Amino acid sequence: MSTLANPKKPKTLFVCAACGAELPKWAGQCPDCGAWNQVEEHRPAPVPSGRGYAGAATAGLVHDLADLAPEVETRAPCGISELDRVLGGGLVAGSVVLLGGDPGIGKSTLLLQACAAIGAGWAETKAPGRRHPVLYVTGEESPEQVSLRALRLSLPRDAIRLLAETSVERILATVEQERPAVLVIDSIQTLFSETTNSAPGSVSQVRESAAQLVRFAKQTGTTVFLVGHVTKEGALAGPRVLEHMVDTVLYFEGGPSGTHRLVRAVKNRFGAVNELGVFAMTDRGLRQVKNPSAIFLSRQAEPVPGSVVLVTREGTRPLLVEVQALVDESPLANPRRVTLGLDHNRLAMLLAVLHRHGGVPMFNQDVFANVVGGVRVTETAADLALVLAVLSSYRDRALPLELAVFGEIGLAGEIRPVPNGLERLREAAKHGMRQAIIPKANAPKGGLEGLEIRAVTTLREALDLA
Repeated sequence: MSTLANPKKPKTLFVCAACGAELPKWAGQCPDCGAWNQVEEHRPAPVPSGRGYAGAATAGLVHDLADLAPEVETRAPCGISELDRVLGGGLVAGSVVLLGGDPGIGKSTLLLQACAAIGAGWAETKAPGRRHPVLYVTGEESPEQVSLRALRLSLPRDAIRLLAETSVERILATVEQERPAVLVIDSIQTLFSETTNSAPGSVSQVRESAAQLVRFAKQTGTTVFLVGHVTKEGALAGPRVLEHMVDTVLYFEGGPSGTHRLVRAVKNRFGAVNELGVFAMTDRGLRQVKNPSAIFLSRQAEPVPGSVVLVTREGTRPLLVEVQALVDESPLANPRRVTLGLDHNRLAMLLAVLHRHGGVPMFNQDVFANVVGGVRVTETAADLALVLAVLSSYRDRALPLELAVFGEIGLAGEIRPVPNGLERLREAAKHGMRQAIIPKANAPKGGLEGLEIRAVTTLREALDLA
């Protein structure tokens, strides 16, 4: 009596669409993130042996690291210097870049401008084995809409190839025929793989679609841009593993109603993180801002209380921004502490240090702090500038317009040094600053021409100078 061998059925899992957690059975609420009605059934597709995310043909073999000859990392400029800065110097062959941002902020516009710039310089930097410079795959718009946007932005359209498709398998089949140097997917949430039985945009579809694109990029050396949607909290939609699979994660920041856009790198395997690119939205698309300090320092003609210039650092670029504070007597039992662009907990700690070591009580005052221009400052070098802005508003006494400040404040009231102090001072002098209050350890020995440097070691010294 013969028996038929039944193939083993793939195990059914339940995956949370909000956080990507895997559950053995369905539940109304995810036990990991607490989201309701986000658990979906998922049948994982088998991954062929020897083909991980990196697509290595020698998977499973053990090597001596000293015997491996790494390939020379070559970068190709994309034609937009601010985007090149954020990417770490340009495009790396075989890299995968994920660009996320709010709806309508300009993700598609930026990539379309980059595609046009790459196509314009294709004759000078033509990669061997490539038939076309760029293939733009749209899953959200029709080809006519993309062409209309390029026409509105006055972009050259000759070198851009366009494909309207949402099936990953058909996209990869077309890419193998076209052999572009750069592939743009707009967006990853619209794609679906025929090997996964779920709706486009679900956790399983996003993960499987991205995995196939990453494998293809590593095997062929094609640079891939993925456009990603974001949730209402501002995080990239889909499973968290999506950010781990790609090489670079960029966030497009700035309100759709504003004129300035910031592109920030939060992950980059080929460059520095927290690098910042600044753009201005115009009727002709995104325009590069080569000197962002001049924009963020558009201050009033006369000095006003509660305003001070901070010399911060974003990636490799020193940046001058204006920190404002408003202190007012609070009618509430618990005074309010509101920050925009600064850490809320950091402000509460600095107010306690100001009271203990500066003798200035703030327990009955509402304190509001803001960084002008929508810049988000996370480094501790903003401590001294924030405290002086709060004190200036509290005393209703304005600080000089030509004063630049930076420094970290410790819990004992000491002023600690910050990295790259000399570069910050040079940037301040470049933009017309005449005075600077900085940590003593950051003061250059020979001084700086045109800049009066006041070095302090304690918070009390800084308050006396202000």
